[in-house]
Amino acid sequence: MSYHYLLDLALILLSTKLLGIATGKFQMPRVVGALLAGLILGPAALNILSETAFLSQLSELGVIVILFTAGMGTDLRELRGAGKAGFLVALCGVLVPMLMGTGFGWLAGQAGWLPGNTVMENIFLGTVLTATSVSITVETLKELGHLDTRVGSTILAAALIDDVLGLVALTVVSSMAGGGGNLLLVLLKIVLFFVFAVAAAYGSTRLFRRIIASAHQKNLRRYPVFAFVLCLLLAYCAEEFFGVADIIGAFVAGLVVACTPKAGYIRSKFEPLSYLLLTPVFFAGIGIKVELPQLNGTLAVFSLLLLAVAVLSKIIGCGLGAKLCGFDGAECLQVGTGMACRGEVALIVANRGLSMGVLSQAMMTPIVITVVGCAVITPVLLKLCFGGQPKSTAAGYALADHYHKAEQLELTSDEMLRKKPQ
Repeated sequence: MSYHYLLDLALILLSTKLLGIATGKFQMPRVVGALLAGLILGPAALNILSETAFLSQLSELGVIVILFTAGMGTDLRELRGAGKAGFLVALCGVLVPMLMGTGFGWLAGQAGWLPGNTVMENIFLGTVLTATSVSITVETLKELGHLDTRVGSTILAAALIDDVLGLVALTVVSSMAGGGGNLLLVLLKIVLFFVFAVAAAYGSTRLFRRIIASAHQKNLRRYPVFAFVLCLLLAYCAEEFFGVADIIGAFVAGLVVACTPKAGYIRSKFEPLSYLLLTPVFFAGIGIKVELPQLNGTLAVFSLLLLAVAVLSKIIGCGLGAKLCGFDGAECLQVGTGMACRGEVALIVANRGLSMGVLSQAMMTPIVITVVGCAVITPVLLKLCFGGQPKSTAAGYALADHYHKAEQLELTSDEMLRKKPQ
């Protein structure tokens, strides 16, 4: 058995922390430092670290926990109120990037940058741009103290719907390209997942409340264990049985926990797990996955232009959807910027096109640059959109408050009795 993974973890944690501090000096979110750490240590630069099965699985667990904690911290009334806005934002955020991406691919072919590109390749390029990765946005909004605002709730709701619409778009395009995907079957699975999610949420909430009522203040540590089991089960069922992203199952589990009286305590227990290990590994893992071949001038220019189209298409599309729902100009910009990030979903769509022979190998390099570029740019743009300051001074100390509450809740029964006024 090799123990090299221990060294890999040590390097990732040290580099993400140091670069997080460095980016903080320049008033940038810490997640940018973690992304840069993966790029620098990975094959794209120093080639000290490479993607392994262990790091890949740990990274996937990281994004699951990020969305799980986001669900626990979500105000359900805000999310319910953001339902209509979330749908319009997601719909416009899928249609506009697909149209702009397809049009950009056609123009690049006409200009001779992509010789031999086909109509299906251009459409698939547009499909890649429809994907949104909300994990980086969630972490940045948490850092800025705006996750539980109207804008934050709209972004979360839109991201959930965006994933479903993106899945439908991928299925339709794959069917057009001869992939054999059954659109009706996919739509049925999506509907069944949401039926399953509602049933699981109802049953789990009742079970949690019954456990809490019977346990009182004793053995508080059992609650995070039960919550994490629920998170993993829903994430597994979403991916394995319904073909929906595992992070949606994790987010639903977080919403279930948010409805219980111990939501604050459970969330406080996941914060250390997230920031000590899983979050740094996830964000560094994005950079480690990048393997860039030798770029020529034409391909470099095309990559930068594709990155610009990717960011602008989401800002325009999602901003338009937010405007239709009555958001003001600043909020439209914030929503559009929050939806601009791309991640593993875009890479999965690109790999699907590559395996089907629709996308050429040459197209993969600009797509990888776009995904990494969006991941680095989005937190910076978000901070600029929100004025660079947390919503309140208290928001900046949210993590410390969680720890303080956890310590208070972990008092034994005897200690609590002694602290009671006589």
